[in-house]
Amino acid sequence: MESLRKQNANAAKQGYDEGLAHGTRDGACEAVVRSVAQPPPARRGVRVLYIPQGFEALDEGIISALRPLVGELFTAPASRIAEQAAFIRPDWVFVLNGLHVFPDDHLEQIDAVRALGIKTAIWFADDPYVTEDTIRIAPRYDAVLTHELGTIPVYRSNGCANVSYMPLAVNIGRFKPQRVEAQYRSDVCFIGQAFWNRVEMFDAIARELASKRVFIAGGMWERLPNYKLLQPMIRHGWLPVEESVKYYNGAKIVINMHRATAAGVDNRNSLNLPGLSINPRTYEIAACGTLQLTDVRQDLSDHYRPGWEVETYANVQELAAKLNYYLVHEEARRTIALRGLRRTLQHHSFETRLEQVAQTLGWE
Repeated sequence: MESLRKQNANAAKQGYDEGLAHGTRDGACEAVVRSVAQPPPARRGVRVLYIPQGFEALDEGIISALRPLVGELFTAPASRIAEQAAFIRPDWVFVLNGLHVFPDDHLEQIDAVRALGIKTAIWFADDPYVTEDTIRIAPRYDAVLTHELGTIPVYRSNGCANVSYMPLAVNIGRFKPQRVEAQYRSDVCFIGQAFWNRVEMFDAIARELASKRVFIAGGMWERLPNYKLLQPMIRHGWLPVEESVKYYNGAKIVINMHRATAAGVDNRNSLNLPGLSINPRTYEIAACGTLQLTDVRQDLSDHYRPGWEVETYANVQELAAKLNYYLVHEEARRTIALRGLRRTLQHHSFETRLEQVAQTLGWE
């Protein structure tokens, strides 16, 4: 009887402590969000036809940021670029990525658009993993934007006169702090495909993770040698954006691990171009007010201050050590996460980034 009483008391205390921690975090995030004012954009008179890629989080963020920024905004599917451009006669056709869902006659359509005297721009979001395709696409556009520093010299050497580095950003209307139910809570969260570098890293810390509340989502995780050990923690397949936001909010720590860039079964990068730039997930995790542990890309420090607004790791030993440290140092974890949230709201929303796009492309 006494043992049961102690168990109930411990469970009650644990529930109280968790509730207090989540409440403190939610209140602190709300204070940061309220303190960061989003200035209204300077509207241009330019008329833009936007062609989405089908990346929900990116497309929605870009469209919502473009609406108050340009004089008129139109959208069309990739199969109807030339048709809609000829009908609407915009000043610019603005394309995201130009891959995956784009038809075989994509480039012929762009040629037809340019023949009408309409300017074209493409913003690559998959560099450098598909450069066998993008080096063929880029020269057909008037202007090329890429989030990846490592691909810029190659585009220029392939005849692209107007190439600019343009980091990606986050849709802060979707990725934001929010209260979540208990089923979304975890100690450690990772959402992404099981590319081989990730398999190697997660397999090395599998026994560490097995003793924690862990949530992993994505495809190909059967590749893990220690798959059976982590299987109960893995949700297979694609995770809807709204679910990802909830899991990011419910986690104490989210791991961000960029995929390897080497040519092979996971990439179309026969030039073996390096990955120097951070992925969209970096901004998305930070926008949720959650601590992320990320591997380092060259331009990370241009966007976040490591150890201050995000935390980093260089190898599996450091990843394991920092997971263990921040799981028990709640205040340090929360402080870094809040700084990352503030930096994201101030500098890395799509509203801010599309203003940079407008200036780069000379939209008036």
